[in-house]
Amino acid sequence: MYGKAYTPWEWQKDLRDYANELELDFFSSPFDLTAVDFLEGLDVPAYKVASFEINDIPFIRKIARTKKPVIMSTGIARLEDIDLAVRACREEGNDKVILLKCISSYPAPYENMNLRVIPNMEQTFDCICGLSDHSMGTEIAVAAVSLGAKVIEKHFTLNRADGGEDSQFSMEPQEFAEMVREVRNVEKALGRVTYDLNAEQLESRIYSRSLFVVNDVKKGETFTEDNVRSIRPGIGMHTKHWEEILGKTARCDVKKGTPMDWKYVE
Repeated sequence: MYGKAYTPWEWQKDLRDYANELELDFFSSPFDLTAVDFLEGLDVPAYKVASFEINDIPFIRKIARTKKPVIMSTGIARLEDIDLAVRACREEGNDKVILLKCISSYPAPYENMNLRVIPNMEQTFDCICGLSDHSMGTEIAVAAVSLGAKVIEKHFTLNRADGGEDSQFSMEPQEFAEMVREVRNVEKALGRVTYDLNAEQLESRIYSRSLFVVNDVKKGETFTEDNVRSIRPGIGMHTKHWEEILGKTARCDVKKGTPMDWKYVE
């Protein structure tokens, strides 16, 4: 499979140059020590360690010594495997570690994704985390972003009908573009933790409920459920005072439609 799927080394310089023209970052996944040397010759800005190489500690140490970001998929890794790989990077003086939650199934079943691992992994290893997503569609990637994923990896093809080792679960261009739009929208929607109201919300508060006198009340009459109610707009007394008002008497005549106020209460 690796023999069929690997990107020929002689292609990579041309791919890098073309990516640079498009202002895209070009890097590649090495699978042995010589590939790291080759990619260093291309001055790649980062490295991707595939799931099945996360236990190759000498390999990871060599990559870490480049001092460039190291993106590691965790598809076949236990917690102790991830810990060992992260510590290997940091022992080489490289803390630019990015961990990707991953299920090494192709395509990956939704019920096996366990996306809640992403925020836990971020907290456990104090590093950027993301998702290497082999599932079908866009929703898993979007959900991962909502849980804090900062990196999304998806397999990509110009046309699934062309075939290839990973064509079945790869995204075509329009699908990938749609995923990016959805991710950007979710990033905007996530916002920040705040209970402040924006200008539109503040303006809309007028349409909330408050206490109004809904039937004429004469001086000395009792305020009851029949003559004081919670209605719109929100310019009267707060509804939390309704039970306090009931049973009290009117200090003066109050006409129907008057916003309730303590000044009317004896």
